[in-house]
Amino acid sequence: MEFLLSEYLPIMIFLGLAIALGLILMLAAAVVAVRNPDPEKVSAYECGFNAFDDARMKFDVRFYLVSILFIIFDLEVAFLFPWAVAFQDISMTAFWSMMVFLAVLTAGFAYEWKKGALDWE
Repeated sequence: MEFLLSEYLPIMIFLGLAIALGLILMLAAAVVAVRNPDPEKVSAYECGFNAFDDARMKFDVRFYLVSILFIIFDLEVAFLFPWAVAFQDISMTAFWSMMVFLAVLTAGFAYEWKKGALDWE
């Protein structure tokens, strides 16, 4: 039984260090943090415009366009992680499939950039 418990010792040490470090960092943040909030800092921020105006006001659609484009390109880049992990074991077909995918991704990014969808005036 003692042998089984000794195998858990590194996990317990790691868990203890993680808890201690978390507590130290939270305590340090509470001690060192600056406490002078101003009204601008504590105001609600939603969707790129003031949350306290009329609900029927006009808003800038570019904010949503940039956020949607970010989500699309971010998710497409997330497909690279499994491919990179299995890179040693993939075939040439898988390699060139990813190259085509990256070419389409790059062409889409260049198109959006050229159209000015990423410019914020």
